[in-house]
Amino acid sequence: MKLLKTIPLACLPILASCGGGGGSSEPPNTAPIVSAGINQVVSEASTVALSGSLVDIEGDATVTWSQVSGPSITFSETTSLSTTFNAPVLSVDTEIVLQITATDGEYTDTDQITIRIENLGERNSSPQGIDDDPNDRRNRERNRRNDDAIVVDNREVRTYNGSRNNETNKAWGATLVHLQRLAPNDYADGVSTLAGPLRPSARAISNDVLNQDENESIPNTFNGTDFVWQWGQFMDHDLDLTDGAEEDADIVVPEGDIYFDPNNLGGQVIPFSRALFDPDTGTGTSNPREQENEITSWIDGSMVYGSDEERALALRVSESSPFLKTSDNNLLPFNTDSLGNANGSVEDPTTLFLAGDVRVNEQLGLTVMHTLFIREHNRMAQEILDDNPGLDPNNADDGEAVFQAARRMTIAAIQKITYDEWLPVLLGANAIPSYTGYNASVNPTIYNEFSVAAFRLGHSMVNEQLLRLDDQGNEIAEGHLDLANVFFTAHLTLTTEDSLSPILRGLATQAHQKLDQKVIHDLRNFLFGAPGLGGFDLTSLNIQRGRDHGVPSFTTMQNALGLTVATSFADITSDTDLQTALQSTYGTVDQIDLWVGGLSEDPFGSSQLGELFHTILVRQFTELRDGDRFWYERDLEDSELNVIEDTTLARIIRRNTNIGGNEIQDNVFLTNG
Repeated sequence: MKLLKTIPLACLPILASCGGGGGSSEPPNTAPIVSAGINQVVSEASTVALSGSLVDIEGDATVTWSQVSGPSITFSETTSLSTTFNAPVLSVDTEIVLQITATDGEYTDTDQITIRIENLGERNSSPQGIDDDPNDRRNRERNRRNDDAIVVDNREVRTYNGSRNNETNKAWGATLVHLQRLAPNDYADGVSTLAGPLRPSARAISNDVLNQDENESIPNTFNGTDFVWQWGQFMDHDLDLTDGAEEDADIVVPEGDIYFDPNNLGGQVIPFSRALFDPDTGTGTSNPREQENEITSWIDGSMVYGSDEERALALRVSESSPFLKTSDNNLLPFNTDSLGNANGSVEDPTTLFLAGDVRVNEQLGLTVMHTLFIREHNRMAQEILDDNPGLDPNNADDGEAVFQAARRMTIAAIQKITYDEWLPVLLGANAIPSYTGYNASVNPTIYNEFSVAAFRLGHSMVNEQLLRLDDQGNEIAEGHLDLANVFFTAHLTLTTEDSLSPILRGLATQAHQKLDQKVIHDLRNFLFGAPGLGGFDLTSLNIQRGRDHGVPSFTTMQNALGLTVATSFADITSDTDLQTALQSTYGTVDQIDLWVGGLSEDPFGSSQLGELFHTILVRQFTELRDGDRFWYERDLEDSELNVIEDTTLARIIRRNTNIGGNEIQDNVFLTNG
C-alpha cells in the first residue's frame, strides 16, 4: 500500500519542462507512481471493490492487477484502476495479497494491498450445502427399528425409514446402516486413511484423463435421451446418500490449473470433507471405518415421501390428508419451516423447494422430476377418491388409507419404469434376470462400490445444456439453459404450472453424451458455482469420495467379482489415446481408481457400460428387487396391477402436464422410442 501525494494539475507543465536543455528538445520521461489503495477486511462470498490511483505525467502508462498469494480470485477487470472480485468461501480467516503494476514502457512501479477475508462460520462440510445433522437422525432412526409394523386399512405398508421390510433382519435396507462391501476395504492403513496414497491428485486425474473440452459434444450411439441420466439421478436420490462429515481431506490442485489456480500461485485446493461414518467403527483393522447410507436403500419413492417420519409428515397437507403439499401453480412446496435441505450457496433457504430428498434443488431437471411425481401422487389420490365416493378425505382413517394407497401405486410406477424402461436402455435387454418372487435371504442394502463408483456413471452422460422446447419442438423464446446456470436455481425458473413442460420435452429430445470417461466442462469446473465461490469439480469429488470410502482399485474389484483382470491398458479400452492418458497418469493398471477404470472400459455386449460397472449394476438392481417384501409384483392386488400394467414415464408426463400425445415419444428414454 502506497500513499500518493496529490500533485496539482497546474504544476504538471512545470514538472514536465524541468531538467534543462533547449526548448526544441523532448522533455525527459518521468516514472509513473501507482497505489493499490488501503488494506481491507472483508467477508467471504462478498464482492470486494479495489480502487487504485496513478500519477502519470505523460499519460501513457498502463496498469495491470495481479495476485501475489492466497486462494485464487478472479478480477472483473485486470487493466483498470478500479476493479472487483468475489471473495472466496473459506474454512478459516485468510489473507490474500494483490498487486497493481504501472508501466510506461520505460519505467515500472508496483504496489501491493492485503485483503483479509473473514470466515463467517464453520465451512459447510457438504458440497451441496446440506444443513441437516445426521448424527441426531442416526440415534432417532435406530431406536425406531423395533417399532411395530404399520398397518393401514388391513394392509401392512412400508415404514418411511426402510426398517422391518425383512422380518428377520429388520435393519436391512433401513436408513443409517452400513453400506455393504463387494470387496474388502482398501484403506491405506487398513483402518480409515484414504485409499491410493501413491496415486496422483484427483484433480490431476480429472485434467489428464476425464477432460471433455468446452463445447465438445460426443453423443451416445444407443439412441438414449437425456432422460437416461435424469432418471438415473432421480433414482440415485431414492437409493443412497453419503454426505460430508467434519473431517477435511481437501483435493490438491495442480499448480497453474487454469480454473482453480489461474494466477499460478500453487497451494490451491478443492474443499472436500470425508463422508459420514459410524463412529463405532474405524478403531482397528478388525473394525475398519464403515460409511452409512443416510436414506433407505429400497426403491420406495423416498425422494418423494422422505426417509423419516418427520419429513414425511411435513410433506403432507395435514397429518391424515390423502394429498402431498404443493405451492401455487401446482409446484413443490417451499421449505418455509427450514427442514434439513441442500441449499447450495442460496442466502435464504426458505425460498427453495422441499421434497422427500434433501437434494431436490440441486439442478433444475431434477426438481422437475420431483414436481412431476408429487403431481402423480395427488392425481392418484384424487382418482381413488373419485372411484370410492364413500371415502371421506376429511376423515382421518379414510385420509390415511387413501394416502397410503396412492403412495403404494406411485412407488409401483417408479419400480416399473425403472425395470421395464430405464434399465434396458442402460444395460441392454434382459440384463436383469426374470422375477421369481421374494427371497428373504437377500440383503439389498446398497453396496459401497455401487454408491461411490458404479452408479455415478451418469455424470459422463450429461450435456452442456438443458433444452427447453415448445409444443412444436422449437427452442422457447427464453432459450435453452447452460448447465452451469441450473444449480440451485429451480425456484427462479419454475414459476408457472406449465414451466415443467419445455424442460421435459427437451429431456425427451436431446441425445445424452456417450457413457465414457469424459465429463463436460460445466461439471468439471463449475459444479454449484465458479471456483472459489462454492464451485467444485464433480469428477475430482467422485475420485476422492472413492478413496475416502476405501473402495478397491479397478483391477482389485475385477478380481473380487470373478472377472478377467486387466494386465495392460489395452485390456481396458481399445481407445489408444485413452490408453496413453491412463498410462501416463497412473503408470500401472493396478493403481487405477475404481470410478475412472469403470468408465474407461469399452461397452460390454449390448450394454452402455463396461463389464465391471455392468456387473455391479445387475447385481445391485437384482437384489433390490428380489429382497423387497413390498415389491409391486408381489404386494399389489390384481386390480392395482392392472392399473400399473401400462404405466410408462411418458404417460405420467402426459397425465400431469400440458404435453400432448404427439409432443414426446412413448418411450422417452429413446430418441426413437
